[in-house]
Amino acid sequence: MAYALDPAAKPLASMSERVIDAATRITAAEGWSAVTMSRLAQDVGVSRQTVYNVVGSKEELAKAVVLTELGRFLSVVENSFEEHTDSLVDAVRAATVGVLELAVDSRILRSVVAATHGSDTDLLPLLTTHAGPLLAQTRAVVAHGLRHYQTPLTGGQIGIAIDTVVRLVLSHAMQPSGSPEDVADELAWITGRIVGY
Repeated sequence: MAYALDPAAKPLASMSERVIDAATRITAAEGWSAVTMSRLAQDVGVSRQTVYNVVGSKEELAKAVVLTELGRFLSVVENSFEEHTDSLVDAVRAATVGVLELAVDSRILRSVVAATHGSDTDLLPLLTTHAGPLLAQTRAVVAHGLRHYQTPLTGGQIGIAIDTVVRLVLSHAMQPSGSPEDVADELAWITGRIVGY
């Protein structure tokens, strides 16, 4: 079903959100290879040129889709830090459970994981070999959350600790090896040992 959208009546951000949402829905249902600018234009109700103007190339659209999905996960992390300002270990545990539970229902993440068994793997590098923007944004959110806590770690050590926990959570989100609660307990234990609790 296409949206009846007048390009002149909608701000660019709203149109961008519609295009990204359409790309997410198509990817979840049929895979990233089914996403084309023509199809997005039809789905959103604008010209193909408008889609290009709003999101750029398909590669840029892929980044936008992944980073938009990442925003949902980072909201969980931010809320966990805000709700557990008295205990870093509890904050990490809550954030891990929330992220891994969300990962189970993530249409984009599930599509990317499913694509690893086929040929439609264009989004996979954005979560693996080209995950720089994703990891940088995640590290920044976690580092900001750490402002609540006193730790014996130096700046460099904090960076290493954040990177370790972030990569472990991403690994479990991509390929679960236990329940979210069990994984969260393990990462909370690791966090406690890292910061000397």
